[in-house]
Formats: sequence, structure tokens, C-alpha cells
Amino acid sequence: MAYNLKTRIWQTGALEWWGRLDGEEIYLGSREFPLPPEEGDRWVVRATGETFCIMNGTIRRISDLTRAEEEQ
Repeated sequence: MAYNLKTRIWQTGALEWWGRLDGEEIYLGSREFPLPPEEGDRWVVRATGETFCIMNGTIRRISDLTRAEEEQ
């Protein structure tokens, strides 16, 4: 586990961060990605406008969390 995260993440040679969320490879940003990533961190990816956060050691897309709350 990198950085004590449950989410698999990696950095490319172009210094871009990627992660596998729900079986899908997702771009997590470059300079905006928090280093070291810690519980409670939240960031917006400039290239895509997506917002992510770290909850319970897992990187989550904020839009996914909002959708889950609306379904309850």
C-alpha cells in the first residue's frame, strides 16, 4: 500500500498521478495531488474539474459520494 492508502495509485514519467477507483483508471492530477496524501485531504484536478478526497484510507470522487447520498 503506497502512503497507507487502500487505493492503488501510481505516478507516470510525466509526473501525473493515476489511481484505480472502482476498477477504472482515473486521472488524479499532477501538482494538485497532495503529497503525502493524508486522511481528509481534498483536491480539485485542474484538467478535469473533478474533486477527490481521502476517506477511510480510500481515494473517493466527490461526485460519487454525492450520488450515493442522494440514493439513500
